[in-house]
Amino acid sequence: MNAKVKLKSSHIYLDSGLVEAIFGEVNYAYIAYVEEQRKILITPVTSQWFVKMYKPVQFLLKSRNLKGDKTLAIREILIDNDLDTGDRDLEYEIIEKTSLIKVGIS
Repeated sequence: MNAKVKLKSSHIYLDSGLVEAIFGEVNYAYIAYVEEQRKILITPVTSQWFVKMYKPVQFLLKSRNLKGDKTLAIREILIDNDLDTGDRDLEYEIIEKTSLIKVGIS
C-alpha cells in the first residue's frame, strides 16, 4: 500500500510529502464531512475561511514515523455518518490555493 492517503483502524494516514505541502509546521487540522459530496475535507487550523463555510471539528495530526507521516483519528466522523470503517486506500484531491485535501470516503 503506497497510497498517499489511506484509512487504517479508523485513522486517515497522510503521507509526509502531503503533510509538508499542506500543513507545514501546523499540528492541528480542521475536518468536516460533506454528506452531499461524500467527502471529508481536511485543512490546517490556520484556514479561517473553512470555519466560516463549514462547522469543522479540530483534530491533532499525530506523528506516525520519523519520515513525517501523520494520522488523524476520525472514528467519530465515520460512526456519526454511518461510513465504512474498513481499511483501504482513499481517493483524494488537493486544492493548493486553499490548503485543502478532499478525501473521498464513500
